[in-house]
Amino acid sequence: MVGGGHNALVAATYLARAGRSVLVLERLDHVGGAAVSASPFPGVRLSRYSYLVSLLPDQIVSDLGLRLTLRNRAVSSYTPVVRDGRHTGLLVGGSATEDSFRSLTGSDAEYQRWQEFYGSIARMAEVVASTLLSPLPSREVLRGLVADAAGANAWRWVFDQPLAQTLEEVFTDDVVRGVVATDGLIGTHTSLASPDLMANRCFLYHVIGNGTGDWRVPVGGMGAVTAELARVARESGVRVVTSAEVTAVSADGTTAEVGYRHDDVEHTVAARYVLSGVAPSVLDRLLGRPPRDTASGAQLKVNVLLDRLPRLRSGVPAADAFAGTFHLDESYSDLETAYRESAAGDLPLRPPGEMYCHTLTDRSIVDSPDGHTLTLFGLHTPTGLFADPRARDELVARYFAGLNRYLLDPIESCLTHVDGHPCLEVRTPLDLEAELAMPSGNIFHGALTWPYSSTPDWGVATDIANVLVCASSAQRGGGVSGIAGHNAAMSLLGSDR
Repeated sequence: MVGGGHNALVAATYLARAGRSVLVLERLDHVGGAAVSASPFPGVRLSRYSYLVSLLPDQIVSDLGLRLTLRNRAVSSYTPVVRDGRHTGLLVGGSATEDSFRSLTGSDAEYQRWQEFYGSIARMAEVVASTLLSPLPSREVLRGLVADAAGANAWRWVFDQPLAQTLEEVFTDDVVRGVVATDGLIGTHTSLASPDLMANRCFLYHVIGNGTGDWRVPVGGMGAVTAELARVARESGVRVVTSAEVTAVSADGTTAEVGYRHDDVEHTVAARYVLSGVAPSVLDRLLGRPPRDTASGAQLKVNVLLDRLPRLRSGVPAADAFAGTFHLDESYSDLETAYRESAAGDLPLRPPGEMYCHTLTDRSIVDSPDGHTLTLFGLHTPTGLFADPRARDELVARYFAGLNRYLLDPIESCLTHVDGHPCLEVRTPLDLEAELAMPSGNIFHGALTWPYSSTPDWGVATDIANVLVCASSAQRGGGVSGIAGHNAAMSLLGSDR
């Protein structure tokens, strides 16, 4: 295995339990890739990069015997809004949802549209999720399965027409459209109206997780997920070597050699198969090829530690507003405006973002009885914006200003300070490239792909028969899911029969 991310650990465990000899080589001094916890502030163990779990199938958890606790958040989302000069908002989750829609829109019609849309999406999600751990179905087969379960509209809304067209067809309220749209833009820099349907593919993977689309908080932070994967891998006989930088891969379809550096010593290991847990352009370099281009990453991650949660002008309790996804300036029109500004090379004037307070679901990640973590995930902040070293601080300032428009307590007044410095950590796409070897900071290693194929394979093949992909760039890869790792293992075991 080249790389020790969560997918590589999944693949390694399946293979070792099938009797294969498996060596995992990880460049960093720890495994897990982006699925790790860190302590940037005293007494805190937060999920530094990846932060929620949706796509990890129960089957993988059961197969591997992972001891994990994944908790649903009390609220799905809250979107603060100033409408007709009045501070209000849309709260999604629980019995308050219908009243919140009525209060925001003035009628029950938009809520009914919401219910019908997500009813169809839920039926589609169940069908698509059931195919993710099997060889890829054809487009025609998948379309038939979706149409039978969820109706023809569900397929058209997601697979056939730009997400913008779907939103304008189904919903009438600008804020409601935006709440739906955000799932199509996480880490993806595109217009909702783009004919390449990149937003649709991103939306699909954000709503099909485990057949429910629920985004859950891993108790103990994302590091708890990696710790379990590392445990079962080692107990299954996998040899894991950290601080081992792979320097070259050669393969001819039948045999392979991997060169790596460990403890300042050069090593070479022979193998029948190489599984790549790194981005495609990194694999290209290791194979001695020109690296392919990678689509830009498009996210800014801000982690902070708070002494207390801020109060909202709308009067909604902070424990409700921040328990789920707090949508900041993410109406449909806000999102498209920010895309146009960032695509032109300018910092968005009102950058859209999403916030999460994981301590409202899992207190174990902080030692202080009163402290809270707050994570902001910014949208439409592509890599090119950060060529100007001032962009990072300016974007943080704009995000804080945007948040403060909806708060009674400025967010700066709630920050915990240590030695006179605020507990604030920022990660740009450039940081992800430097720290995690994600070219251009793309968290998916490239554009997400549809979960179907014209050939019934596993979606993990390369042009070299004995080099397989077990990372986010695999078909049906992306997110903390283990799906690419499972499928790479199954493909290898099947080809060996």
